[in-house]
Amino acid sequence: MLDIKVIRENSTWVKNKLAARGVTAAEIDDLLKLDEQRRALLTQTEDLKAQRNRTSKAIATAKQDHQDVSDQVQAMKKVGQQIAADDQKLKEIEAKLQYILVRLPNIPADSVPVGPDESYNVEVRKWHQPREFSFEPQSHWEIGENLGILDFDRASKVAGSRFVYYLGLGAKLERAIYNFMLDQHEADGYQEVIPPYLVNNDAMFGTSQFPKFKEDVYTIIDEDRPLTLIPTAEVPLTNYYREEILTEDQLPAYLTALTPCFRSEAGSAGRDTRGLIRMHQFNKVEMVKFCKPEDSYDELEKLTADAERILQKLELPYHVVTLASGDASFSSAKTYDLEVWMPQQNTYREISSCSNCTDFQARRAQIRYRDAQEKLHYVHTLNGSGLAVGRTVAAILENYQNADGSVTIPKVLVPYMHGIEKITK
Repeated sequence: MLDIKVIRENSTWVKNKLAARGVTAAEIDDLLKLDEQRRALLTQTEDLKAQRNRTSKAIATAKQDHQDVSDQVQAMKKVGQQIAADDQKLKEIEAKLQYILVRLPNIPADSVPVGPDESYNVEVRKWHQPREFSFEPQSHWEIGENLGILDFDRASKVAGSRFVYYLGLGAKLERAIYNFMLDQHEADGYQEVIPPYLVNNDAMFGTSQFPKFKEDVYTIIDEDRPLTLIPTAEVPLTNYYREEILTEDQLPAYLTALTPCFRSEAGSAGRDTRGLIRMHQFNKVEMVKFCKPEDSYDELEKLTADAERILQKLELPYHVVTLASGDASFSSAKTYDLEVWMPQQNTYREISSCSNCTDFQARRAQIRYRDAQEKLHYVHTLNGSGLAVGRTVAAILENYQNADGSVTIPKVLVPYMHGIEKITK
């Protein structure tokens, strides 16, 4: 959530920045009008309350002197009614102001390319040249089905489209990948966490999924306690310190977790209907950081490098792109996407997003730290996939496929596969 004071004091700059994210100047003007009304009403109400306090004391003194105070008492009744009316109006204005404020996206960093969609993304670097095949490469779902390690048809009978059964060495490969990722992240200084997979509305609000993106998740309807299946481990990990004040020496803090993720994929009809790229349920290893504001962009570079290291050790070709202002997530100030090469599609596909959310999530979740001078500051939060496991399976199947239909296991995963070096039919 943005700081209303920043918007108030830098309205032109905020309008220009948020215009790159689809926010109109009129929306900011509406917000500022409400803020002006709120502050004027606060001043008026405080003045009336101060007047009531002074008059109440004067009435008390006059009563002790046996003076007639009926006129003053009547006047104070009117003041009390005005205060009550102003308080009610203030609640209504604050609700309208909050409604707009929580739906404004984060302000993009100056280094973010300006543009409405992914066509404005900028490539930062490439790693490893894609393999040249002596045969026509197959899609990962064809490979997986032919090897008997992926079963989409039976999954659709049980749960519908965009679900899969991993079988035999397919299940072992998925497990090998996420165990390798967790071990690597632990070596890079992250503390492994097994978090809740169901979270409350406050947690979803804290990381900005609610209220704007309620249609993208699966929520268990319970009048007393609605809970939502996590769309990413970013939610429970970032909310670990919700409503807490950290000490300066607790920062930076790094957390990592393997979790299932659940997404309704609202609005993605017709996109990636086959294979592992866009599923309703998938595993992902997430990295989350908490740090001081002055360190967050350096931490973003380190976070991205941590995700890249996984792809490099798997020897999967990829490139890194900076997302344009209109393509980045709602809470992100700057995002790098890692896109892995998919031979059958002859293109790069997203496998990780690494984002600096600055103090946007921390304001919503009230995560702060106290510095050496005892001053309170909001932390900066960062998150990144390290990596989406199903997409990593897909990339390995396509990049390591052989002409006979078998798939070679990346060297770094062989120990996790108990020495198995190849998946054959």
